[in-house]
Amino acid sequence: MSKNKGKGKATSKAGEATTPPVSNTPVTLDKSGNIAIKILAKPGAKQNGITDIGLEGVGVQIAAPPTEGEANAELVKFLSKALGLRKSDVSLDKGSRSRNKIILISKGVTTVEAIEQSLRKESKYLLFFMLYLSMRSSNLITLSI
Repeated sequence: MSKNKGKGKATSKAGEATTPPVSNTPVTLDKSGNIAIKILAKPGAKQNGITDIGLEGVGVQIAAPPTEGEANAELVKFLSKALGLRKSDVSLDKGSRSRNKIILISKGVTTVEAIEQSLRKESKYLLFFMLYLSMRSSNLITLSI
């Protein structure tokens, strides 16, 4: 009987060691060393952009329809460009048919902090651009090129 007790304890400890810690950010490091980003996709938008960054995920609007994987491909392309990474380093892990997705960044390419900073920067850019467009459409400012 002592063999069974020993095995039961070992499995219990091993199970506890593999449980991922609860995170309060949508960007985390997974057990394989890859960076995982929780995404709340909004396909069918006029332009690509990050709409918000919250605890439940990064809101990303995608300028592609949610059919035949077009929005997923556009999401990977947009995020790789926004984060300054190669497309081969960015992949869709979960949620190919859902608006809730998990994007993986290859191990060793960058850090969680760098990803968070790039996402915040891209989010601010979109907010300023939208403000500019709204002001321009109401004739508050003009742009001469």
